[in-house]
Amino acid sequence: MAIASCLVDTNILLRATRRADPQHRVVSTSLTSLANQGTLLYYTPQNIAELWNAMTRPATRNGLGLSVADADRQVRAIEAGMILLPDNEAIYREWRRIVVQHGVLGVQVHDARLAASMIVHGVTSILTFNVADFSRFIGLTPLHPNTVN
Repeated sequence: MAIASCLVDTNILLRATRRADPQHRVVSTSLTSLANQGTLLYYTPQNIAELWNAMTRPATRNGLGLSVADADRQVRAIEAGMILLPDNEAIYREWRRIVVQHGVLGVQVHDARLAASMIVHGVTSILTFNVADFSRFIGLTPLHPNTVN
């Protein structure tokens, strides 16, 4: 099955930037496979903010402890290889609809915002390790890296 477009979740971006991560290989393989199939790969401003947070947070606080220069280098690589889905008012309105309709609570508001961006921009697939978090959103197809051929 060909996938025309796919948002790349932050948990995928994080592992894609870290060669030492145990899941780097499966992430890299899935991203390469999607790109070779002609799939357009997308990211959002939210993905980059979440990624920057994880990359620059101290290791003692479950981060990577990277410098601003190192984080910037990683983000530039993502920007060069993927397409930005820009934020707009329609995404905010869709996010509000989603959180109320689905009773979204706590940290899952971030996933709902990614889902809203996907809906507004017409992207129907998301590459993520958190398949269950996106399964509730009708019309969106979460893909685990292990399932991408």
